[in-house]
Amino acid sequence: MHTSICLKLADTRAHEIVVRAEGILKHKSETEKPRAAKVKGFFKVTPFLIYDTLYGSVLHYFKNVNRKAESKLPFWRMRCETFRHVYLLIKVFKWVILPASLFYVCGNFYFFGRNALDSMLFGILIFVYSNFLPDLPSIYRRRKPDRNIGVTNEDLPWYKKFALMLFAPLFIGAFFLGYRGWRTTETFHNFKSLAIYVVFLFIISLFAFGDFSISIGDITEILSLPAYGLIGYLIHLKVDLCF
Repeated sequence: MHTSICLKLADTRAHEIVVRAEGILKHKSETEKPRAAKVKGFFKVTPFLIYDTLYGSVLHYFKNVNRKAESKLPFWRMRCETFRHVYLLIKVFKWVILPASLFYVCGNFYFFGRNALDSMLFGILIFVYSNFLPDLPSIYRRRKPDRNIGVTNEDLPWYKKFALMLFAPLFIGAFFLGYRGWRTTETFHNFKSLAIYVVFLFIISLFAFGDFSISIGDITEILSLPAYGLIGYLIHLKVDLCF
């Protein structure tokens, strides 16, 4: 029941995006409008195009990865999961991340005289990436050993497990090049993985935005990256009902 509803919502939403976008574009082409009206129409269409592009790109990626990994995950389930994650991602970005980001940039410029635009843009990329991160190492996942049949394969050491998560893009590239040596039962859908990831982002941010004489402005930029990553990761856990 839940699956059918989810698929209907995904199809309805995708159809609505196409129809509304085509309708606005057609209306604009048939009638000449002032420049202000054209700009307004562009901003109406843009969110739907962004949603459609992001949804299609993520679904295409996971479809190819699952085919390469010879996964038995059905396509309808991938569509359902992608719809749920992208829908909540866009919603949180629109109502939380975007207003907070604008306030963050304006506040840094007004109070500290700093241009935080670079850290904001980098943070938004981290936010989107973090929203899908827990699923990225799934190509290296294996089922837990079945004690009934005497399988005693040991899992990876903890540092190798979390290397798969922290450096997921590198391991994905290695996977497509034929490397499949590591396998783990870790799912990364837990707060332990989240805490390790946030600390990792803090270290990266410290080197990227800190200097020898750290000011309050530096601190806001250093903390921005872990904050973006934290919110993105939490959205994924929330969609997967991990809390």
